[in-house]
Amino acid sequence: MSDTTASLRRTISGARDLQSVVRTMKAMAAASIGQYEQSVRALADYYRTVELGLGTCFRESGPGLPMTEGKSQSATGVIRAVVFGSDQGLVGQFNDLVAEYALQQLAELPAKPEVWAVGERVYARLADEGLPLAGRFSVPSSVREITPFIGQILVEISKYHGDSEATELYLFHNRPTSGALYTPVSQRLLPLDEIWRRDLAERPWPTRNLPEVMGGGITTLRALIREYLFVSLFRACAESLASENASRLAAMQRADKNIDDLLEDLNRTFHRLRQSGIDEELFDVISGFEALRAE
Repeated sequence: MSDTTASLRRTISGARDLQSVVRTMKAMAAASIGQYEQSVRALADYYRTVELGLGTCFRESGPGLPMTEGKSQSATGVIRAVVFGSDQGLVGQFNDLVAEYALQQLAELPAKPEVWAVGERVYARLADEGLPLAGRFSVPSSVREITPFIGQILVEISKYHGDSEATELYLFHNRPTSGALYTPVSQRLLPLDEIWRRDLAERPWPTRNLPEVMGGGITTLRALIREYLFVSLFRACAESLASENASRLAAMQRADKNIDDLLEDLNRTFHRLRQSGIDEELFDVISGFEALRAE
C-alpha cells in the first residue's frame, strides 16, 4: 500500500510541475498576442502613407505601369507564393489549416508555383503533399526580428528571376478573428490589382497642398511598390504570429483544464488509498488488542 501511495505522490508532483510549465506558456502566448496585434495596428499609418504615395503616382503615370494587372499573363510568367506557418508545435490545427487552404488555392493557378514555406512545421506539411518547395525560412521570434526577416524573403525570392514584370506573388497565412480563433487567408500582391489601383488614383489628397512626384514617376512608383510589398509581408507575418500564439494559448488552456481534471482524480485516488491504509492499520491494532485480551 505504501508503494502505491508513494507512486501516486510522485505522479501528482509531476503533474503539478507540468501544470506550472503549461501556465507559463499560457502567459507567454497571451503576452505575445498583444505584442503582434499592436505591431499590426502601428503599421496602419505607414501603410496609409504608402497608399497615398501610390495613388499620386498612379494619377500622374500614363499607361504601361510596372507590375500591374495583365503583365503576368505571358508564357514566361513566374508564379511565386509564400506560406506562413510555425516552427514549433503545440498549436493545434494551425499549420494544417493554412497548408490545406494554400494547396487548394495553388491548385487552381495556371502554372506550377515556386513556394517558400515560413516555418518547419508547415514546410513538412506541404512537402508531405508532394508540393515542390523552393525554400524554407525560420519564423521570427519577436517583433524586432520581423523587419530583417521580410528583407531576407524579398532578397531570396528576387534571386531566382529578379524583379520580372511577369511575376505573380501570393501570400497565405492565418489571420486572427476573435478570441482564440483565426482563419486562413490569401492575398495576391503582384501584379497590382487594377480595381485597387483605380481606387487609389481616385482617392482625394487629405490636404490642400497637392503632392508632386519628384525624380521620375516610374522610379518613384517602383520604390513605393517595394514599400507596399514590405508592409504587406510584415502585416501577414505579424498576423500569422498572433494567430499562432492564439492557437497555442487555446491548446494550453485545454491542457491546463485536463491537468486539473487529472489532479482531481489522482488526489481522490490518493486519499482513498491512504484512508484504506489507515483503516487496515487500525484494524490490525484492534485485532491485536482483542487477541491480547483473549489471552
